[in-house]
Amino acid sequence: MNVLNLLEHGRLPALPAAFLRGHDLDLLRPLRLVDAELSECRGAPGDRAAVAEALGPANDAYGHPGAAELARRLKDPATRVVVTGQQPGLFGGPLYTLSKAVAAVQWAERLQRQSGEPTVALFWMATEDHDFAEVASATFLGPDDPLTVDLGEDSSPLMPVGMRSLGHGVESTLAQLREAFPGDRSEEWFDTLARWYRPDARFGEAFARLLVRLLGERTPLIVDSMLPQLKEAQSPLLRRLVERRTEVAEGLARREAAITGHGYDLQVAPQPTAAPLFLLRGGERRRIEWADEGFRLRGLDAVETVDTLLETIDENPGAVSPGVQARPLLQDAVFGTALQVLGPGELSYMPQVAPLYELLDIPAPHVALRPQMLVIDRRQEGWQGELGVSWEALTAPEFDADKLLAERAGGDPVQPVAAEVDHLLRGLEGPLTELDPNLGSPLNKTRDHVERGLETLSGKARAAMARRDEIAAQRLQSLRQLCRPLDSPQERKICCAHFPAKYGDGFVQAVEEQLGLEAAWLHLVVLE
Repeated sequence: MNVLNLLEHGRLPALPAAFLRGHDLDLLRPLRLVDAELSECRGAPGDRAAVAEALGPANDAYGHPGAAELARRLKDPATRVVVTGQQPGLFGGPLYTLSKAVAAVQWAERLQRQSGEPTVALFWMATEDHDFAEVASATFLGPDDPLTVDLGEDSSPLMPVGMRSLGHGVESTLAQLREAFPGDRSEEWFDTLARWYRPDARFGEAFARLLVRLLGERTPLIVDSMLPQLKEAQSPLLRRLVERRTEVAEGLARREAAITGHGYDLQVAPQPTAAPLFLLRGGERRRIEWADEGFRLRGLDAVETVDTLLETIDENPGAVSPGVQARPLLQDAVFGTALQVLGPGELSYMPQVAPLYELLDIPAPHVALRPQMLVIDRRQEGWQGELGVSWEALTAPEFDADKLLAERAGGDPVQPVAAEVDHLLRGLEGPLTELDPNLGSPLNKTRDHVERGLETLSGKARAAMARRDEIAAQRLQSLRQLCRPLDSPQERKICCAHFPAKYGDGFVQAVEEQLGLEAAWLHLVVLE
């Protein structure tokens, strides 16, 4: 169910909003925003056979029931590819991780129906990232307030998460969840999570097993970004990024100037001397920075030769990994992507990446903005109807619950008086300034003082009126917490694993049935 046009109500970032309106598409070229006609979403696969063969057993190890068949189809150069991805967050990461995976499968199915050619959805699991804070916590909706659990302090801030075990902190998080959410259904679900989220398990392994458990046969083929065969296949493009480093820097600078020249902010801050690549050494993943005729690793002083870096790429490509501006290029060069499914932030930085496709001889794919969703249940839907408050209001950052409750109770008694007082004070301006022009300033100060005092009184009156209807106030607060927990949209804050704990297996089925692909809308997913 589409309940809110995000584009019309200004809920999308500037660049995605412009693209959906058909504006400034030159900033996205050679990438193309997908439309209803998918026949042009073809892609141009490179040599992905070895990667496809490796993905079969890798996904089979995750329990993916369709691993062998999807890998077989991916090996065929005629198969079109739809890609999305995310970091392997704790307990599945934020809810939008799931919506990305579901949307990728839906796009692949639509593309296959329209083209008549086989299509495979891939989920790029970004295990090379080393942002521990982004993957080491999870938030669940509690009966009173959201509950956030985490794995503790980061002891190895530059180590890729794919190389890290979850550690004993994961046992503590599960114990907290069991205590906070008692009941047979949640207990069974936390037992399921504990099978994969063990102290000795790695982030990627646990995440992949959970994704397969949620989506079953409709799970995209999961691509671990640290898969050796994938790193080997990336080697030619990694070399190209290094050998054409001057052209890469110039291309990025030109597009950055074009974006800011159109009045948009840059999503990724310019780093003129930095490569869009990292080097793993001694368990630490550091940014490569160009220096003189060579390079250094960020935070270190030693300058090394470019030939040394090229030798590393040839001999040990797994040690070199992409930054945010190179990752789509490597992905699309290997898989010949027909369509990328991106979040609003990703679509905001893709214009900065776009010129590198032609510069590095990579066929550019189409792109689609992922759909956004809000998950509720029938009881909460009933509350919303009884209170007469729209989902537009409940999801708005500036929502004022006291004001709405006061209006339900007959309106704020202070506001009419405040308006009359303001009218009377404004009426004094003429007579006073005729007496003495200097009286205008003290009159304005008096008006400001009275206005602030009445606004304070109005707030107290609204709060008092809200307290008179405690049940309505509690339900409104619950709905607001549901829509914007910790003052963020639900899908960006609440963990995927929260919903099966509360609603069981019907949750994923509801998402698959009710989530549409229309990027401009907030989709309401209603659970029984």
